[in-house]
Amino acid sequence: MDPRPDPFDSHSTSPSTGPSTDRPDDRALALPVVLVTGGAQRIGRVIALELARAGWRVALHYRHSADAATRTLAELRAAGGVAAGFAADLAEEAQCEALAPAVVAHFGRLDALVNNASLFELDDVASFGFALMERHWRANTAAPIVLARALARTAAVAPAPSGGRVVVNLVDQKLWNPNPDHLSYTLSKAALEAANTMLAIAFAPALRVCGVAPGITLLSGEMSGPEFDASHRMTPLGRSSTPEDVARAVRFVIESPAITGTTLLVDGGQHLAAQRRDVMFLARDAAPGGATT
Repeated sequence: MDPRPDPFDSHSTSPSTGPSTDRPDDRALALPVVLVTGGAQRIGRVIALELARAGWRVALHYRHSADAATRTLAELRAAGGVAAGFAADLAEEAQCEALAPAVVAHFGRLDALVNNASLFELDDVASFGFALMERHWRANTAAPIVLARALARTAAVAPAPSGGRVVVNLVDQKLWNPNPDHLSYTLSKAALEAANTMLAIAFAPALRVCGVAPGITLLSGEMSGPEFDASHRMTPLGRSSTPEDVARAVRFVIESPAITGTTLLVDGGQHLAAQRRDVMFLARDAAPGGATT
């Protein structure tokens, strides 16, 4: 897969057979650019829309979801945003390395990175194996580090925006409320959260590196609708995070020049309530006729 601009971008009035040749005016070129990985759908889509409304030009990364990317790019354009799509498999090192330079080649600059794309597959101690751990490590840990390094290398391309250049890594409240479900996923996110500190030190003062840790936000994996609804309420506030909550938190971090090397938990307090298993299983057990574990 080639991380070149998607044929459908917000400089053109309709999809075309190749990247648009239209050039934005000088004022548009001065607007900062954010790369949102996994931005075509789910939480990434809402983050992209939030940042576009805040005046950011959006580089929308996707892997296989080209149709969803086209729809999201249309939404961004309808909201007055400037955006282009970039396809890449971030688990492949060469494609990951090529992504940020492709964004800079298209937009002329890159100012922020939201590492939202993530692999989330179920395993536990009994089913743990090298292959699944490696897949999670490549997608959830190695790729964000490579992309952060690429952003740091672009510092001389254009003046930094008012909040400075910044990386926001999406992690998980589960790191503060651990249980053995989704073992490989959790380990890969724990490594990424630890990398926040190391990268913040390594890249200062040119680059800030922060984390945002959602709670249960959208239905995923094997979870049913009723299980999601019950899980979403299993917090001290009686609600966990919504995609809009997460997007607002990402924007706050991006716009806050004194924040680096730390993680903001956006989870309705879910991390405060110890849970022996993933909330999906707790909700399943609590349902009428549910198993007791």
